Amino acid sequence: MNENTIDIQFLEKIFENMMHTMDQSKNDIFIISEQSRKNFADVEEELAAIKEDISRVITEGDYLETKTRHSRRRLADVSKNLKDFSEEEVRKAYEVANDLLVKLSINQMEEKQLRVRRDELDRRLMGLLETIDRADQLVTQVTAVINYLTSDLKNVGEALETARHKQEFSIRIIQAQEEERKRLSRDIHDGPAQMLANVLIRSGLIEKTFVEKGPEPALSELESLKGMVRGALHEVRRIIYDLRPMALDDLGVIPTLKKYLSTIGEYESDVDIHFQVSGKDQRMDSNFEVSVFRLVQESVSNALKHGKSKDIWVKIEWLNDIMNIIIKDNGRGFDQKEVKEKSFGLIGMKERIELLKGEMEIMSTLGTGTTVFFRIPLQSDEA
Repeated sequence: MNENTIDIQFLEKIFENMMHTMDQSKNDIFIISEQSRKNFADVEEELAAIKEDISRVITEGDYLETKTRHSRRRLADVSKNLKDFSEEEVRKAYEVANDLLVKLSINQMEEKQLRVRRDELDRRLMGLLETIDRADQLVTQVTAVINYLTSDLKNVGEALETARHKQEFSIRIIQAQEEERKRLSRDIHDGPAQMLANVLIRSGLIEKTFVEKGPEPALSELESLKGMVRGALHEVRRIIYDLRPMALDDLGVIPTLKKYLSTIGEYESDVDIHFQVSGKDQRMDSNFEVSVFRLVQESVSNALKHGKSKDIWVKIEWLNDIMNIIIKDNGRGFDQKEVKEKSFGLIGMKERIELLKGEMEIMSTLGTGTTVFFRIPLQSDEA
């Protein structure tokens, strides 16, 4: 008994040290990621300024080239007819031509330097993007391992023959949670966060426009800014709604799906969503209803995002002991051999349908749209 106690204490100490080290590593990676994002924003801002400078220098260069051609013609004319011009006129013609030639040479050198700088900044942006993406992946992986270790490995008293299955199942769940958090983080970063960053830049531009050009152009820019803020608000509401619709617990899956698809139809004004239900609607266990909602949500989201569909049909059939769900679109479709196991969304759908003890079938080819079919047994509360 004593030996077992000592072993457990020793293992716990090792476990705590390991967890501390991993947690510290996660924080370090996060700091690198945040610093890279800041650098990315700075480089992006500098790149925008460089591109403006290049545009300005090119415009100046075109003007100088035109002036240089005129001065050369004038110089050639003076040289041919020296007797018709005074010494002062000849000297001035030479000076103007030479001065313009020097300015043009400086302009071309400046343009070349700006282009080199622009290419360097482009390469830096790509490198920073890779660093950010790698850091995000590492944080996700480390977090998944930490969560798994803290939630499962402390309870080592379970029978060894079931431990491996529990481990695999736990890791899959945690990875799904982390991927969902990562998706949400990207949605916020690519949507509202990016829009708000643009709002900051545009607000500075409005101030500059007001000072340099007056109130009317500034008001026009302000209208554009208001549109961006409305877009950011729209994105925030969409993300909140995607997390979990409030109506699901109160009304059930069919009314919630109807509301969800109607809301999607408002957001995606160029897409027609057709929703049809046959058979008698039933209230089921909360987990069942959430899973059904997520299966339809993921399928519709895929049709919109990847399929670029113009029409989406969602049909639900309530039979005596079976629920059939069909989601069909007329989008681009995809090569099933290529996508297969690569899509985390499809893997998540497969796992949900397995938990419901149902079946899933996907039919798609490039250019002909996609049909997703779910067949789910309706079970009474059994345990």
